[in-house]
Amino acid sequence: MNTFEKIIKSIERIIIVTLVALMAIVLVLSTAEVAVIIVNELSNPFESKGIIIDINSLMEIFGFFLIVLIGFELFETVKLYLKENVFHGEVILLVSLIAVSRKVIVLDYSEEDPLTLFAIAAIITAISFGYYLLKKTLRSDKTKDIE
Repeated sequence: MNTFEKIIKSIERIIIVTLVALMAIVLVLSTAEVAVIIVNELSNPFESKGIIIDINSLMEIFGFFLIVLIGFELFETVKLYLKENVFHGEVILLVSLIAVSRKVIVLDYSEEDPLTLFAIAAIITAISFGYYLLKKTLRSDKTKDIE
């Protein structure tokens, strides 16, 4: 490995470590934000239209929760890249599936075009099928390695 490649690898490592640190800060702050939202909703039970939390607030909480989960999965992806220097396709597909699922959960179906709903269903199907194929390929590769 020549000097130029070593410099590039060092810069790449600095960038990845910086991204991991920044993502950790964002995850801590966003988790605290979700906690504050939940505490605020539970501290005002008489202002809600539900028994404890009204449906709109619940959808907002689920939306924030899934955003934190997406951030955590991205954090894990960057950590794995830092450790192994390879992006794992199954983790990336899981992150995208969680992101689309978040959109499905917070979507207002009464205001959406049916074609948009079919497109979202196609995206979910494509990501799920890709994940299935990737896991099946990885599983067959592992059994070949054992033999």
